[in-house]
Amino acid sequence: MIACIIAATSLLVASTAAPLWAAGPTDTSTDAAMIAPVPAPVSPKLVFTLRGGVGTEPEYFGAEDNEGVGDFGFRFNYLALRNGREFGNPDPWAEKTGLNFGGSFRIVKDRDTDDFDELAGLDDIDTAVELGVSASYGTENFNTFAELRRGFGGHEGWVAEIGADAIFYPVDRLRLSLGPRVFFGDDEYSNTYFGISASEASAALPQYDLDGGLVSAGVEFGARYQINDLWGVEGAVTWEKFQGDAADSPIVEQGSDEQWGARIGITRVFSIGG
Repeated sequence: MIACIIAATSLLVASTAAPLWAAGPTDTSTDAAMIAPVPAPVSPKLVFTLRGGVGTEPEYFGAEDNEGVGDFGFRFNYLALRNGREFGNPDPWAEKTGLNFGGSFRIVKDRDTDDFDELAGLDDIDTAVELGVSASYGTENFNTFAELRRGFGGHEGWVAEIGADAIFYPVDRLRLSLGPRVFFGDDEYSNTYFGISASEASAALPQYDLDGGLVSAGVEFGARYQINDLWGVEGAVTWEKFQGDAADSPIVEQGSDEQWGARIGITRVFSIGG
């Protein structure tokens, strides 16, 4: 009798424990799945740098004298999209390494011939806006670039610029660059700024027609100092010498075939989103 009671008790305990043992791991894994974190959506972010300051440049292409001008600049640093794609570097002070593509923008100021006795008889030229694309390849200590732009307003031609820079860091936060620049313009651009039509021609400035091609070659020295994570000081000095048909223009011959320029400004990094 005792043996029968013991056997029955063992069977009852085994039948009760088996469902509990089976349910334990299943319940645990279900709870773990329910509390797994959901990935947070990626927030778009844009980082760019603006520059504002003063500078000096020739009064017109071929002028012997310079004049003071305002200096403004924009530099794209980084863009993160909602789908997770990224462009550029989130560190606005880092060098752009590898192959990069972007936009190119330049404003060419107007030329009012009433302001210059030596240009009497020539037509005025409106302000031109040049828009285009750029490509560059860089390392920490070297950068090369090429830009192609189309003019609107003062001229309707095409221009291109090729350049390279050696980059140095003599002290912490100070970046120096030095390298050559070569500038090209098509027939439309060259004749707008260096040509003289039959209706404009005079004894002092005879008729002159140009072919497109190499316009100038020169060099640029740049410096940038990082004050903190947001603010900096940036400047540059440029020198160029007109080449080919541009150098032979009567406009340049009565002025100067060497052109100097300089600028200095404050930079500020802006971050939107993220």
